[in-house]
Amino acid sequence: MGEALLGLKPREVWKHFYALTRIPRPSGHEEKIRAFVAGFGEDLGLRTLVDRAGNVIIRKPAAKGMENAAGVILQAHLDMVPQKKGGIEHDFENDPVETVIDAGSVRACGTTLGADNGIGVAAILAVLESTVLRHGPLEALLTSNEENGMTGAFGLKPGLLRGRVLLNLDSEEEGELFIGCAGGIDGTMTFGYDTRSLPEGYEGFVVRVEGLKGGHSGMDIHLGRGNANKIMNRLLLDGAAYHRLRLASIDGGSLRNAIPRESTAVVAVPKAGAEGFMREFSALAGSIHRELASAEPSLHITATPAGRPETVVEERVAANLFEAVRACPNGVLRMSDEMPDLVETSNNLARVVSTGSSARVECLLRSSVDSARENLCRAIEKVFVPAGAVPVFHGGYPGWKPDPASPVLGIMRDIYRARFGRTPGVKAVHAGLECGIIGATYPGLDMISFGPTIRNPHSPDETVDIASVGRFWDFLTGVLGGMPAGAR
Repeated sequence: MGEALLGLKPREVWKHFYALTRIPRPSGHEEKIRAFVAGFGEDLGLRTLVDRAGNVIIRKPAAKGMENAAGVILQAHLDMVPQKKGGIEHDFENDPVETVIDAGSVRACGTTLGADNGIGVAAILAVLESTVLRHGPLEALLTSNEENGMTGAFGLKPGLLRGRVLLNLDSEEEGELFIGCAGGIDGTMTFGYDTRSLPEGYEGFVVRVEGLKGGHSGMDIHLGRGNANKIMNRLLLDGAAYHRLRLASIDGGSLRNAIPRESTAVVAVPKAGAEGFMREFSALAGSIHRELASAEPSLHITATPAGRPETVVEERVAANLFEAVRACPNGVLRMSDEMPDLVETSNNLARVVSTGSSARVECLLRSSVDSARENLCRAIEKVFVPAGAVPVFHGGYPGWKPDPASPVLGIMRDIYRARFGRTPGVKAVHAGLECGIIGATYPGLDMISFGPTIRNPHSPDETVDIASVGRFWDFLTGVLGGMPAGAR
């Protein structure tokens, strides 16, 4: 059914996106897509190299008459977020993504689509392949592992790139030009514990929180969606406080940059109080449903009788874990003073998982203000250290400071207005674009980010608007042809 993409326009973009859907490319497993795009460049006779960080760089000479135009770097990332709906059988390391056309958009069949950032990659391949487009000297920079640490951007060495303008094709609102982004850092809080034999007289249950929308932990964090880890913790905390609930295992969330959609816990309660536990569990689940009725109409909370677990987490450690997760900041913490519609600082409580000897809480902290991000690290430490956890903050990356006076921004606004009859928006984004990292390695680059309209990235509900892909391509080709000599 995915072949229907080949009939969409602009065909030169959709044919490459269709090819990308056939190539597995979850973050950290990009060998196949890397080989594909490197081979693509080589087959075109273009200078192609793969650096030690797994980035692919392809150079294309200027079109005739454009030799003096400013050199442009077209940048996108190779990997995609691997998320699927419950009950869907899909191996992201081996299976292609199956797609359908639905009401003017393209979506996948129960998994993430990979339009983030596959449409950007497809557009770059179309530019490289074209023999008719007007453009100055071009470099394609296709980075690795953006979604799981931006290791490709971090590993990019000085001296490889020659261009003076970088066009990042990894934004998700067509008609908007992005000129800044938040920085971020990963937080991992670890509780060590010894397991204990479950006392006699206990009955086992499997507790599940499912059906949440999830989404991008930067772009969607302001939408008030439910967090599966917070919901699960609320249920377990209540059970521990009133029904002597014991925790055997927990597995909530999946990726740091995805708002957690699901959580599963194996627990036990005394048989004598099981009926009361179920009654109060149902009442609390009903309250949570009512609280989130508008934001999360498909939320599903269940507690199902199961086999009696042999061992459980130390009661003291479980209690500390529950209290710390309850107190941990989550969601939007501050809006920007300069841009009132922009989130300044947030935290995504992304993962709560036990391993048999430890319980780990994983967060992604974001802020466009470095000092605010540092303050949030200290606040989270003050929650977890007294609870007995060991916090580690790692993988920090810088934000991208907006430059409203950018010469290229002025050129692009004029081109967009001339083509579409309206002025594009100019924004910063509460997400970790690679521009901040690349700009730190290559200071002086004039950088703009833009793309088609993508809804619900990082979730199985991801879609890309078909008409917006056409406008995105029209705009991109117009910008390349309108890049004058002397642009910074």
